[in-house]
Order: sequence, then C-alpha cells, then structure tokens
Amino acid sequence: MLDRITPPNGHDKPTILLIDDEDRYRQTLARQLAVRDFNVLDANNGEDAIKLVRHQNPEVVILDQKMPGMDGIQTLKEIKKIRPEVQVIMHTGHGSMESARLTGKHDVFCYLEKPSALDDLIQVIEDAAEERIHALARHEIPVIQKRGLKDWLVGVPNARPGIIFLGVMIFIGILMMPAPQQLHTFLVTKKTGNAAEAIAGYSDYRQMKTGQSIAEYYALKAKLYEKTIDDSGRVSTKPLRIAKVVLRAKAMVGVLTVAALFWATGAVPIGITALLVGVLMYFFGVLPADQVAKAYAKDSVIFIFGVLALAAAIGKTGLDRRIGILLLGTSTSLKRFALMFGPLLAITASFLSEHALVAFIAPILMLTYMGAIKTARLKNDKGLVVMLLLMLTYCANIGGPGSPAAGGRNAVMLGIFADYGVSISFGQWIKMGLPFVPVMALVIGVYFIAVFRNKIIVKSVNISAEVRRESEKIGKMTADEFKAAGVLVLVIILWTTLSDRFGMGGPVILCLVLLNVLGVLRWKDINSIHWDVVALYAAASAMGYGLAATGAALWLASSFVAVLPDALKAGTGLCISTSFITGILTNFMSDGATVAAVGPITVPMATLSGTSPLLVGLATAFASSFAHMLIIGTPNNAIVFSLAKDPETGEQLLTMKDFFIHGFAIFILSLAVLWVWVFFGYWKWMTV
Repeated sequence: MLDRITPPNGHDKPTILLIDDEDRYRQTLARQLAVRDFNVLDANNGEDAIKLVRHQNPEVVILDQKMPGMDGIQTLKEIKKIRPEVQVIMHTGHGSMESARLTGKHDVFCYLEKPSALDDLIQVIEDAAEERIHALARHEIPVIQKRGLKDWLVGVPNARPGIIFLGVMIFIGILMMPAPQQLHTFLVTKKTGNAAEAIAGYSDYRQMKTGQSIAEYYALKAKLYEKTIDDSGRVSTKPLRIAKVVLRAKAMVGVLTVAALFWATGAVPIGITALLVGVLMYFFGVLPADQVAKAYAKDSVIFIFGVLALAAAIGKTGLDRRIGILLLGTSTSLKRFALMFGPLLAITASFLSEHALVAFIAPILMLTYMGAIKTARLKNDKGLVVMLLLMLTYCANIGGPGSPAAGGRNAVMLGIFADYGVSISFGQWIKMGLPFVPVMALVIGVYFIAVFRNKIIVKSVNISAEVRRESEKIGKMTADEFKAAGVLVLVIILWTTLSDRFGMGGPVILCLVLLNVLGVLRWKDINSIHWDVVALYAAASAMGYGLAATGAALWLASSFVAVLPDALKAGTGLCISTSFITGILTNFMSDGATVAAVGPITVPMATLSGTSPLLVGLATAFASSFAHMLIIGTPNNAIVFSLAKDPETGEQLLTMKDFFIHGFAIFILSLAVLWVWVFFGYWKWMTV
C-alpha cells in the first residue's frame, strides 16, 4: 500500500515516510502526524518503501523493525544506499538491548519502542530533521530550493548552475577571441641571449637555446608535433604551428579564469574543479597525458598530502596538545593571541617551513575552538573559528619576506638576481625584509580584533589554558607520542638540511612510512585526510605549470606592466607596481611561478630606468607572500581549509567566501604596509 497525507495548512515541515505492516497503527499515526503539519508518506512493506525513498525523497523515515518479507534491517540498508542522508527512526514493539545494538550498526538516528508518546516521537522527528542538514554536509549533497528560475540558477554551494553556465561562456569567449598581438610576438621572438630582452621573463628562458622561440621550445619540450605530407606523399612530423600554440596559451588563460571563478563561488565541489583543470589541459592538448599527470604530482602536492597525514598522526597520539603548550603558552586571551602569537609565528615562519607550522598548529586551534564552544554550550561560533584559523594562515604567509630561507619563491628570485649580476647576502636580505614581518603581523592582529570584536560569542577564550587542559586529560606521554615526536624532529631536520636535494615532499613521505612501521599510523588514518584539498592544490600546480610553459604567464605579467602609468615604471613607483602585479598573480598561481614570470620582466626594467634592481626584485619576492584571497594561493590556505570541519557534523566551518572577504582586506593591508613602512619607510635610509 502506498499513500500520502498532506497537512491541512500546508506548512513547510519535514516529509516523513512511515513504514509499518500494521495497517491500523500506521494509518492512525499518519493522521496524527498530518494534524501536526507534517507531510506524511506511508507504506506497509519494505519494497514499496524503497520506491518512495527513490522518488519522493523523504527527510525522516519511521521504520518498523519487525515486518514480514523484507524486514526493517534489510529495508534500512537499502534506504541508506539510496539516500545516505535520510534519518531513520527504528520503531518496534519488541524492543530490547540486543535490538538496539544490532540496529546501531546501521546508522540509525534513534531507537524507540512502539507505541511511543506522540510528543516524544515528534521531538525525535524534529531532531532527526535537523541532523539531516548535517548529514547533507557530511555527504556533500547540495539541496537547491526550486522556487523559480532565479533560485535554480543561483543554486547552493557545490551546485550553482548559473555560475557553471557563465564559466562555460567565458571559456568559449576566450578561445574565440583574436590572439593578442603581444602574445603572438612573445611566442615567435627568438632568444638572443640579451638579459634585457622581452622574453627573458619566460619561465624556462635559461633552458632555451639561442635562436629558439618560446613556441618552438614549448612544442619540443611538451613533445607536441603535427604530421605533414609533402608533394611526394612522404609523411613527416614537425613542432606545432604558432596558431596551435597560441590556442593552447588562450586555453590556459581560460582554464585559469574558470577555475578561479568556480573555486571562488563554489559552483561545483572543489575536487571536481580540480579534475576539470586536468580535463581541459588534456582535451586542448596543452600537454601530453604523462606531462599533465606529472604537473599534478609536483613536490609541493606531495608535501600537502604528507603534512595532512602527518598532522593526523600527531593528533591521533595527542602530541599536538603538548606542542600547543609550547607554541601557544602566551595566548591567555584572544588579544594576546592576536598581538603576541601572530608576530612570533610570522618571524618563525621566516626561517622554518611555514607550511609545516600551519599543519601542526591548525589542529590545536581546532581543538581549542571545539572545547570553547562546548564549554559555552554553543553549536558554533563562526567569528571565533574564522579569527583563529585565518590569523594563523595569514601570519604564516607574511613570514616570506623575512629571509631567503622562507620559501622556494625567494630561491627563484636569488636565481634571477644571479642572471642579472645582482648579489645579496643572507644577512642583507634579513635586514631588508625582516622588519616588515612583525609589523605586518601586528596589523593582521589588529584587523581581526577590530572586525571580530562584536562577532565572537565566546570572548574570554584562554587558548593556553584550553590547550593545557586538553593535555592534562591525556596524562603522561605515551610510547606512541615519543615515536611521533622523534619522527617530527627528524622531518624538520630533513626539511632544514636536505630539502634542496629531496624537496619538501620526500622527507615527509619517508616519515609517514616510518610512522607506519612504528605502529603509530595506519592506512585508514591516511585515507581519512581531505583528498579534495590535495586535488585542489595539485590542480593549481598543474595550472601554474601550463600557464608558464605556454607563455601565457609571461603575457599576463607583461600585460599588467604595459598598462602602468609612467610614474610607476621607475624608482619607488616601479617597486609599488611590481608588488601590486605580483600580489595579484600569486593568488592564482604558485608563488614560485609568479616570481619566475614577473621578476625577469621587472628586474631589467629597473636597470633600464635607473632604479635599483635589488629593490625591485625584493619587492617582487615580498609580494609573492600575499596569497591571502584564495585557497589555491598557498599550501597554508589549503591546509587550514581542509582541517576547518566540525568533526561531529561535517560542516565546513571556514568557507571560500571567508577567505576571499578577509583575504582581500589583508591583501590590501599587506600592500599598504609594504609601501608605507618598507618602500617609503626604512628602505629610504638603508644603504643598498
């Protein structure tokens, strides 16, 4: 039997599916629930109930455990296969502890004996409907309210049809537009070896042969050939024609635009956009299949995967709580966290891996946040979690200017300096850059205190005490903690001493293997990390490589420079324009790729205009640390985003919108401090 009872007043209440083989009981309960404004579907057997679940999509199911034919447990399993988010209330007249134990294995929301008081049942139904919202988030199932065309187009996070359509139109428009003359010129210009020539900004300029153009070099390196047939019918191969190289460069600009749009708006799930980048690179022949795969598996991507798994191991043992006491000991209030911990972290990030610091500290802050809201008996405190995690990643980001050891972007700039005969010592770099770091960290702290002073519900958060309290709960250090601590020290030593040889990814993978051999880390622990974030950063790396290889990155950087007014093409003005261009690009490309694209253009411009190439180069390197707006900008952002999930509900606590809004503000403040405090400040009285 299939039936539906609609409430008399049409209120928007959860749709309930009532499954019970006792007709009188089922029909009576259905009428009682309908009177209480619930939409009620009912079925007297499991087979018919499954059809209703497939086609009517109820939110809550009240299921009788004892039914002839397909019993309650079998029906439950089938329902969960079809709709994993549906909340099931198991109803039976034969209740026992054993029944509760058995049904508990199969994701039952609640176990009730039949008959139960109507008010109690209604309360359970309402709780189940609320839990379904969290289940939708855990299973990443979008729900679009189809009230009209506009609502359908706007959609919801991970399902925005209007944005998807806009992205498709933009991509097609970029492909169909005439090739920019400057892009064409860059691709056909032959290398002469003159350090000041226009194509010196190409990422692989130093690997190109004299007399070779970017188009020729790219086609040969990517092994992209086309067949030709001469008059005699003989078939031969030669590198791609310039028109086809231009098409691939335009395709990469389109990929960048669409990916940025989708990531910023949440048009589709993060991981799907990450896959889309590779699909478009395959489909438009930007690189052959093996090279696209290689671009997705860069050292930085292996590093992201490794640190997420390492953080899981540290959190599993409880070592994160003890590390927290050391790093967050002074953070007895949110103000002290903002004004003392922030600068301390930023300076530390100037000399140690800021990515590793973020990976270790983010779980500690999440632990603190969860403890604070539980103590306050709150479901969430959006302002608190945003302040804690975004302050962490932004302060780590701006450690980049502090020293040459702060990241690969600085190594790239040192190489550019060497190409142009500019020398700078380790100490001189610190003198020029480190004073920026604590000042900018204080500005970040003041920003978050000012913006969130009225948005945070739990205002009296003693982070140090929370971490210490959590640490006390687990008692003395266990053998697993000592093992994890030893491996952690080992990976830091390897990063510090051998990263030039083995990269950042190699050491952390080695340490994951050691943790498994030592019995600390299991594969299921590794498999539980947020792979969508790993995919996101892999796609960003592949996209940056494709932009650089096709010459599209060089064209984008040059286009920015070309529109600058004359006042910003020399002296301090050139430092300002260089930092602005770099800051914008680094939010969409890796910091190293951005410096590689911008630096060789602006450094020779400095020489030609009589400006210090050292200052312009440093301005470029410093601004490459300002990737605050998008998750793809830096591994710090990706790590924080991946860990910012409620462990109980699966809710994403930190969204892409949060990154963009506050990241844009911090980006503007970063440029302002760089220009005022550095360019017009202490650089004016320093001898260069």
